[in-house]
Amino acid sequence: MSADLPLRAQVALKIEIVVIGAGQAGLSSAYHLRRLGLEPDRDFATFDRSPGPGGAWQFRWPSLTLAAANRIHDLPGLKFADVADVDAAGEVQASIAVPQYYQAYEKAFDLRIHRPVEVKVVCDRGERLRVETDGGLFSTRGIINATGTWETPYIPDYPGRERFRGRQLHTRDYRTAQEFAGKHVIVVGAGISAIQLLDEISRVTSTTWVTRREPEFREGPFTPEVGRAAVALVEERVRQGLPPASVVSVTGIPLTPAIKEMRESGVLVRHPMFEEITEHGVRWPDGSEAEADVILWCTGFRSSLDHLAPLQLREESGGIVMSGRLATRVAKDHRIHLVGYGPSASTIGANRAGGTAARELATFLGLTS
Repeated sequence: MSADLPLRAQVALKIEIVVIGAGQAGLSSAYHLRRLGLEPDRDFATFDRSPGPGGAWQFRWPSLTLAAANRIHDLPGLKFADVADVDAAGEVQASIAVPQYYQAYEKAFDLRIHRPVEVKVVCDRGERLRVETDGGLFSTRGIINATGTWETPYIPDYPGRERFRGRQLHTRDYRTAQEFAGKHVIVVGAGISAIQLLDEISRVTSTTWVTRREPEFREGPFTPEVGRAAVALVEERVRQGLPPASVVSVTGIPLTPAIKEMRESGVLVRHPMFEEITEHGVRWPDGSEAEADVILWCTGFRSSLDHLAPLQLREESGGIVMSGRLATRVAKDHRIHLVGYGPSASTIGANRAGGTAARELATFLGLTS
């Protein structure tokens, strides 16, 4: 903890900007605030609830290697290759390699992340915002929120879920396929993580793959044009105040050699969503059933924004109307920017959003010329 910013204060310490979260989006924001001439712990402070650097990456399952993960995009100003041997690191656990990179990044730019510090709630106090943490109180003029989604796993409430006598877990809880050996596992979800875990688990036991919608697989390379078009669609939703959709739901899933192999082996056989959960499995609308020992919910995450609830930013639709160049600024309150939300939820999107949010907020607060 920096001596310049003591916690456990009895009165709210004043600071210009608070950055909440130190994953990809938070680090990018802090980096750009420094580039604008703002000093950590004097002009802005960055709080992170995790015990160490790495954002959500430090909690990923051990079998997720850099080779299997979605591309690790470089943070601004320091390439991953400058810290690690990219070729040699391909089979290294992402939960080890990425935190090492983030730690080196924080040190290289002296970002002074305060951790573990959890922001409990943010309240409006007129000209300033009151930030209550488990380490003290802060009064700020602006907030860049970069809390991501990892702390808010989503499991749909299907009838009978409480009756199931087997085990239920979410992607967030997954560690290794070996713990399911000899058990039948129902994998629910159509995202990249669902397919990766289905592949792993199917190698040690029997599986059933269930999705709400027919998944779309994409042939050919993921070009910049495809990426920009997908981000534009998600951005349009949040500018209208609609809940953000995932970028992969727009782009489709790349048809990799591993997925082709799953198709050929008969693992990638999609079943429609069941109607209810029974004591020993699931039941479909036509009355057919499947027994199971485990239900693995790979059903995604929601934005972790409960600490902002007193600000009443959400619309009746459940979304937040966003504005600004890259849709990072909350339309109702220009003192607040959300990075890693909507179109900036991807790692490359988070980089650009961090820079834009830092510049727009600093300008709005009159901290830059």
